[in-house]
Amino acid sequence: MQDLLNPTLRHHHNLKQLLTSYYQLTKPRIIVLLLIETAAAVFIASGGEVAPVLLLATLVGGWLAAASANVINCFYDRDIDRVMERTRWRPIPSGRIRPRDALVFAALLAIASFATLYSFANLTAALLAQSGILAYVLIYTHWLKRHTPQNIVIGGAAGAIPPLVGWAAVTGELSWAAWLLFGIIFLWTPPHFWALAIYIRDEYAEVNVPMLPTIVGNAETAKQIWIYTWLTVAATLGLVYPLGVCGAIYAVAALGLGCVFLAKARSLLQAPDDTTVAKDTFKWSIFYLMLLCLAMAIDSLPFGQNITVEVARFTMQLASLGSN
Repeated sequence: MQDLLNPTLRHHHNLKQLLTSYYQLTKPRIIVLLLIETAAAVFIASGGEVAPVLLLATLVGGWLAAASANVINCFYDRDIDRVMERTRWRPIPSGRIRPRDALVFAALLAIASFATLYSFANLTAALLAQSGILAYVLIYTHWLKRHTPQNIVIGGAAGAIPPLVGWAAVTGELSWAAWLLFGIIFLWTPPHFWALAIYIRDEYAEVNVPMLPTIVGNAETAKQIWIYTWLTVAATLGLVYPLGVCGAIYAVAALGLGCVFLAKARSLLQAPDDTTVAKDTFKWSIFYLMLLCLAMAIDSLPFGQNITVEVARFTMQLASLGSN
């Protein structure tokens, strides 16, 4: 009788299984990329002299905020998650977690995020993290996702907030460099998600989510991916010039990674209906951002800054020889 009143009990035989379901509700694989973005911002903002406690607290606070947003997203999308093949086994549509319990969990995560960032960082970082939750839930999930094929373009702002949180945690304010980091993630989001949307186009069409490929077709979507990839690569170089917050190591990495990203987008442009190419482009976009952020962090360290100084000195010597 108790199992009938509480159907989630039928899916969990012990506490470990219950905790696993709640953990899966947070979409942990998505959060990893957001934390990498946050860490990169912390390293650049601190000039490579990162305070371990602050870094840890910022990452924990960021994780809690992203987890809260993802849980609410799972709650809101539980109807279409039941239909789509890749989502039907998530905790809510599979019956392992009740919708009401998910909302309570999301609220607790949001409160914990604010408390962590406010206590160990500052109010600005805490409020930015909360704004990320609101942007993802209200602007993207509720307003845009089911109503416009430009959902990813505008909604990308929500996923671009973590670097702002990381920067604010260190400095207490937002500089032009912080906003450029925001812009890089904002521009990267469309080619990332549209490549996935081409790959699983039929699933989005089945649940009437107006992703760009289902509205304008794969060919036009591939053109948009090509354009946004160019914009993304161009934006990444702005951290070197004119802002000058990143140096030689990052510049080489940004150019190299950008060329590969453009090559992937070009391949998709030439074969927009090839789901294998779309999947490959989607996967590379993830590696691209991870490696780009890693390059930012390495470049900000003292030895990375020393390399930049030596490269600049060598360049100036060459320029002086050429002028003689």
